[in-house]
Amino acid sequence: MYCAGFRRVIDPRAAIDPKAELDSGVEVAPFAVIGPGVQIGKGTWVGPHAVVNGPAAIGRDNKIYQFASVGEAPQDKKYGGEPTRLEIGDRNVIRECATLHRGTAQDQGFTRIGDDNLLMAYTHIAHDCVLGNQVIMANNASLGGHVHIDDWAILGGFSLVHQFCRVGAHSFCGKGMAATMDVPPFITVSGHPAKPFGINSEGLRRRGYSDPAIQAIKRAYKILYRQGLRLEEAVAQIEHLAAEHEEVRLLADFLKVSGRGIVR
Repeated sequence: MYCAGFRRVIDPRAAIDPKAELDSGVEVAPFAVIGPGVQIGKGTWVGPHAVVNGPAAIGRDNKIYQFASVGEAPQDKKYGGEPTRLEIGDRNVIRECATLHRGTAQDQGFTRIGDDNLLMAYTHIAHDCVLGNQVIMANNASLGGHVHIDDWAILGGFSLVHQFCRVGAHSFCGKGMAATMDVPPFITVSGHPAKPFGINSEGLRRRGYSDPAIQAIKRAYKILYRQGLRLEEAVAQIEHLAAEHEEVRLLADFLKVSGRGIVR
C-alpha cells in the first residue's frame, strides 16, 4: 500500500485493511497487521509484526514496537462483540509485546490512553482502563479492567493493579507491588499487598515542585498515615491544609472521591 504525501513507503509486506485510515507520515514496518476501523495519526510508526485492531483511534507521533497487540477485543466473558474502542493520544511509546485492549459496553465503551506515556515491554492495559499523561509502566506491569492511572504515575516492573482501582498523580509504585485499593497522589507504595512508604519527593522535585510545597505534602502524608486518625478525620485535616497550600488540593480531592478506599 502506497499513499501520496507519505514521508516513507509503507512496507508492501504489511497487511493493511482497506477500511483503515492512515494519515500522512505514518510508517508501517514489514509484517505489521492493521485491521478495519483503525485510524492512525501523522508521524506514528508501527513496527514489524505489531497488530493493531479496531475500532481504534491512534494519535500523532506514537511508536508501536514489534509484536505489540493494540486494540484487541477485551478479555471479559461479558463481552459480546459490541463496537467498543481504544483511544490513544500523541507521542506514546508502546514497547515489545505490550497488550492494550478495547473497552466494554458495561463501562463507557472505551479504553483511553493520554499523551507522552511509556509502556514498556509486556505491559498489559485491560479493558476500560484510562491512563492520563506522562505515565510510565515498567516491564510486565499489568492493569486489571476499569483501572484509572493519573498523570505522572510510575508503576515498577511486575506491579499489578486490581480492577476498578485508581492510582493517583505523581505516585510511585515499587516493583512487584500489588494494589487492591486506591493509591493516593504523591505516595510511594510497595509490597504485596501495597503499603505506603512516604511520598515521591524526588519525582516531585524533578517536576518543579518547590521545597515548601513538598513539605506541605509531607505534612499531609503524616496526617493520613502517621497520626492514627480515622480516614474521615484525616480527610478533614488535609482539606484544611489544602486551603493553605494549593499543592495539597490534588490529594484532598482524590480522598473525597476514592471509591475502593485507599492503601493504608
